[in-house]
Amino acid sequence: MSSEQTLDEGEISTEGMDSETRITMEMLHAVDGEESLSQRGLAARLNIALGLTNAYLKRCVRMGLVKVRRTPPNRYAYYLTPKGFGEKSRLTANYLFRSFDFYRRARNQCDQLLGEAADRGLRRIVLVGAGELSEIALLCALQHEVEVVGVADERATANRFRHVDLVRDPASLPAFDMILVCDLKDPQGAIEKLAGKFAPDTIRAPALLKISSPLLQDGSSGEAADKDHPETPS
Repeated sequence: MSSEQTLDEGEISTEGMDSETRITMEMLHAVDGEESLSQRGLAARLNIALGLTNAYLKRCVRMGLVKVRRTPPNRYAYYLTPKGFGEKSRLTANYLFRSFDFYRRARNQCDQLLGEAADRGLRRIVLVGAGELSEIALLCALQHEVEVVGVADERATANRFRHVDLVRDPASLPAFDMILVCDLKDPQGAIEKLAGKFAPDTIRAPALLKISSPLLQDGSSGEAADKDHPETPS
């Protein structure tokens, strides 16, 4: 297992997409890339159960997105219909729009929060949650007089995230001044686990995470307003 946890280059990032849309889009991409792919191979590529793969494949066939052709000996080939190509393009375009919008909003909000931290003399920052938002925060930190001393993620299976230490518990990191919540998978759960363990005025979170917590409801919550993108498009 790799000792460094990062996003693979070329990997399709689907943060913010509902699971049904994500699986459908990835399935259409997989079928388009290899007609002879078996259902078992498709399940492995999508990282979902074989039964769920079968259900989604049948759904795509019913919708007219995928056709099935039997090939000897007792095998099946799957290929996209013209409607399937159109749907794949539509879902991909929507994903790209959401991804660019997410990046702009995340960059603006992390930049504001880290800038405010530097102005208050909070120099040593811990990020909670390993993923895209933490990667953006690491880049933003380079623009300010702050240092990210580590990333904490209870699901971590490695010991490095990009160029910093990756741990499961923020308390195991060296002394720090501020925690920036970057957990996209369960931001509400992350903030609730931090409550009671750390001083409320040391915890911040980008507004895009939509965390509901007394920790982030006072004037020092640090939730950056999204001036460029007040709403996420549906």
